[in-house]
Amino acid sequence: MAEKVLITGGAGFIGSAICTHLGGLGYELHVVDDLSFGRRHLAPVPDDRFHKVDIRDREAVQRVFNAVRPDWTLHLAAIHFIPYCNANPVEATEINIIGTINVLDAADASGSCKRVFVASTAAVYPISAGAMDEEHTTGPMDIYGVTKLATEKLASEFHLRTGITTVVGRFFNAFGPNETNPHLIPEVQQQLLSGSRTLKLGNLDPKRDFIHTQDMSRAITALMKSEMVGYDTFNIGRGIEYSVREIVEAFERQLGERITIEVDPTRVRKVERMHLLANVEKLKRMTGWEPEWGIDEGVATLLKERIEL
Repeated sequence: MAEKVLITGGAGFIGSAICTHLGGLGYELHVVDDLSFGRRHLAPVPDDRFHKVDIRDREAVQRVFNAVRPDWTLHLAAIHFIPYCNANPVEATEINIIGTINVLDAADASGSCKRVFVASTAAVYPISAGAMDEEHTTGPMDIYGVTKLATEKLASEFHLRTGITTVVGRFFNAFGPNETNPHLIPEVQQQLLSGSRTLKLGNLDPKRDFIHTQDMSRAITALMKSEMVGYDTFNIGRGIEYSVREIVEAFERQLGERITIEVDPTRVRKVERMHLLANVEKLKRMTGWEPEWGIDEGVATLLKERIEL
């Protein structure tokens, strides 16, 4: 009998990629998503395994867990677009913190859950010029990072209280199909697919570690299937950083056309970190995982996709 996996946020950007990956491996998938940011068609599960529930609704979350009785829980549901979090700090706190408490308590109360994955973020790290490993000091710069650092503390407390093996994954900058927030790559993608060859962007020099959602899905699956027991934290990135200009150059290569950039003052962030790079050696040692998707391969597929942000 296939193991049951319950994925919160499974109709979102990264969650839908994980659903597709795990579904291809034969797991029985159940998705919890309130569709505030996700889209139903992105969750590749039948209607009887899709649960439209707001994770702030404690009783509703518990009912789903009691009915499904999952072997694994992957908790990805969150508000993660930083400008939105900064503009809506109460909502971000309620969903990212209170929602996490509800999900973890329900996983425990179900009596079936053997392993839990909790999504965190590279935004828990402070500004740093070099690659950061998991032992690097934390120091979030925004509301999103603050809520996710709290989420990590909740995950640790959950393991200590229940004994259930709990994995925290610190996501670096994901890219791939089905993006649901206007981050850099989908913004470039959307402007180019609309026919423009003059891009209006904000800060051009910051560098980020971009990892394809298929590689993220493989990494999460490898961690859940690993022999790890207890509680631990892993960076999930590619280990290479690219500037905004270098991302645009990748689109140029795939288009075979010249692209012009204009700085739009309304898009310029007043507070910006210049580097955000993952040291992923710990992930590789634990699982044998290696990234397979480069920027150019990913960009090539994105130029064939029509997106709705």
